[in-house]
Formats: sequence, C-alpha cells, structure tokens
Amino acid sequence: MKFIYQTWWKVLVVILIIYTLIAGILFGVPRLAILHETIRNLYFHVPMWMAMLTVFTISVFFSVLYLRTEKEEYDLIAVECVNTGMLFYSLGLLTGMLWAKYTWGAFWSGDPKQNSAAIAFLLYCAYLVLRNSIDEEQKRAKISAIYNIFAFPIMIVLIFVLPRLTGSLHPGSGGNPGFNKYDLDSRMRVVLYPAFIAWSFLAIWIASIRYRIRLIEYKKNEIS
Repeated sequence: MKFIYQTWWKVLVVILIIYTLIAGILFGVPRLAILHETIRNLYFHVPMWMAMLTVFTISVFFSVLYLRTEKEEYDLIAVECVNTGMLFYSLGLLTGMLWAKYTWGAFWSGDPKQNSAAIAFLLYCAYLVLRNSIDEEQKRAKISAIYNIFAFPIMIVLIFVLPRLTGSLHPGSGGNPGFNKYDLDSRMRVVLYPAFIAWSFLAIWIASIRYRIRLIEYKKNEIS
C-alpha cells in the first residue's frame, strides 16, 4: 500500500504518456490496406483494455481479501478499482467504435467481439447498481465481493474466449491473425509497450486517488 504514496512512478507515468501521445502521432507505421493511418489507434485502443484489466484484476484480489478479513478498506479499494476500470472500459469501447467506423464502415457492426464486450460492460454496470441497492454496509460489501469475483472470469470469457470461437472481423478473433503476427513492426512496439505500462499505471493512480477520497469520507462518517 505504501507504493501508491510514492512519487517516482507517477512521474514515470506522466513521461510515458507524453511520449506515447507524441510518438503515436509522429512515428512511422506500416502502410496497410483499409487501415492506413488508423492503425495508430492501436496505441490507444488496446492500452485502454490493458488498463481496465489491470484495475479489474486488483479489484478481484481485494474482494478476496475482504471476504477473508472483512476489512472495510479492502472493499473500498475493490469498488474504486471497478469504478476506474469502467472509465477505461468506456474509453476502450469508444476508441474501438471510432476505429470500426473507419475500417468496417460503421461504429457498431454487430461483430461478436463488440457484442461480447457490451455484455461484459453491462455485467459490471450491474455490479455498481447492486452496490447502490443495498444499504447495510457489511451485507453490501460481502455480496459485492462475491459478485465481483464471479464477474471477472465471465468478462474474460466474453471478451477473450468466445470471439475466438466464432467468425469475427476483429484481429486475433475468428481465425483472423493478430497484429503481432503480420504487421506490428519494431516502430510500433517501441510505442505500444510503453503505452501498456503508462495507461495501466495511470489507472492505478486514478484508483488510488479515488480510494483515498472514499477512505476519508468513510472515516468522517464513522466519527459522525
């Protein structure tokens, strides 16, 4: 927990994000039919999913810890990681829709991966609705933790497993090769990999700020 209060990694996050934004626009990319310059969206679309997965994984970890210890702080971390993950989930969907418009001809084409991602998004929306529908704190925390633990593997299956078993326009799904197999050259890797790190740690940073605010509110309510 002391890690979130340190400064060095936050400075690194800012530097990497500035680097990926500039390099993502200015560095050369492969010239591919249909994709053309839209391939630069890879630097933003995929890292959003990586950031989402990072904080969702942390959320599940602390949900398990809460069920073992019943410490309120762990529940607060779990829910704020989900809240942050939903932000990056939304950005992942939006950047994907924008990319789809220029490559597939429509913002939403009913592609299996798009549909599965939308279902998984609603799954986590239900998590937030569930929390807000229960007034008793311990009951809310326990039910939410259990729901969160089961929702995570379902989300993984919906986004990363099922689309691979059906026909899909999405790279890496339905028999289509992923980018790294035919066109992700060294010019793109030097931007994409730092982007993974930058946006994932930015998500952790945002979640930590939200957690600290929520913790202050919780302690104020306890005193009053």
